[in-house]
Amino acid sequence: MAPVLEKQLPGAAGAGDNNNEEEEGHNLWTSILSEVSTTSSSKLPSGKNILLFGEDGSGKTALMAKLQGADQNKRGRGLEYLYLNVHDEDRDDLTRCNVWILDGDLYHKGLLKFAVSAQSLADCLAVFVADMSRPWTIMESLQKWASVLRDHLDKLKISPEDMREMEQKMVKAFQEYTEPEDATPSSPQRRAQTAGEDEAVVLPLGDNTLTHNLGIPVLIVCTKCDAVSVLEKEHDYREEHFDFIQSHIRQFCLQYGAGLIYTSVKEEKNMDLLYKYLVHKMYEFQFTTPALVVEKDAVFIPSGWDNEKKIGILHENLSTVRAEDPFEDFITKPPVRKLVHEKEINAEDEQVFLMKQQVNVRWQKPGLTDVQAELDRMTRKQDSMVSTNNTPAPTENEA
Repeated sequence: MAPVLEKQLPGAAGAGDNNNEEEEGHNLWTSILSEVSTTSSSKLPSGKNILLFGEDGSGKTALMAKLQGADQNKRGRGLEYLYLNVHDEDRDDLTRCNVWILDGDLYHKGLLKFAVSAQSLADCLAVFVADMSRPWTIMESLQKWASVLRDHLDKLKISPEDMREMEQKMVKAFQEYTEPEDATPSSPQRRAQTAGEDEAVVLPLGDNTLTHNLGIPVLIVCTKCDAVSVLEKEHDYREEHFDFIQSHIRQFCLQYGAGLIYTSVKEEKNMDLLYKYLVHKMYEFQFTTPALVVEKDAVFIPSGWDNEKKIGILHENLSTVRAEDPFEDFITKPPVRKLVHEKEINAEDEQVFLMKQQVNVRWQKPGLTDVQAELDRMTRKQDSMVSTNNTPAPTENEA
């Protein structure tokens, strides 16, 4: 900028020089505007939204508070708002990702209109939270909250063309998923374009894949996975129980093109992985973690990796149940165990109880009264004899 000012200040320049200076100034401003435009487009976008759904007590707020770095979390009511700080290390850029947590009571579902609109839908990601400490509630909960979101999206005034474009984007992202490379990337966050990527073979979707395309990314987060050991000890859960649960969840994920991750806030399991995957889906940060299916309490399946054949591997371990059996028939809610001493709280009066027993004895064993009378007579006789023996002998004077 300084050289340009110096050229513009002198007034004795010729007409030709003025034309050259105007051209240089124009080129300079064009360059500056181009640079500003490039920098602006490379900055992290604002206005991204994460929508959280799940039952009361499933750990929605605790999950996001942990990602937020907050030690304490206060559970809200209705529609709760949090945010995640997202930092782009490449360009030292910072933005906030909005987090909306819907109350577990269906009464509040109408509040979704304040979290997502027709204009903001394209910048949203839906998270359905499932509570692994209560596995018998998982499938019913997932179906319920997915239905709530679908009903809300149907009410939004989105043109068919825009919705079709969003749906095609989800299909493309699912089909073009590739296993991440293990090598350390040159850029720590941004996704590097590889040569020939556009020429990758795109396979058709399976029959049960993306049958419920919401037009936005979906992620299933199973919370409280540290409860797996409790389920094994207290409710006799075996490997096939967890394989059966995982199989049904993954079938649900295929229908929505969703990713799946098992987490534990208590043990801080997969929390860092969850954050990295969220910012990858929202801001296209580079992501290098492959699918993890070995540990039953730390599963991770990115969107686009799974298919019916891979899920079928789980079915090989099922012995007492079939893969197509209803979820609630095998994963049942355990019965409530009542304590024995609860019946002793309202005990009747002791004297009343003894009188009832005495009456019962007389009615049930009529001969017992005669026996008791004989025992009483013998006792009195024995006492009389003892009393006589203890009477001192008369003295001579008394005689």
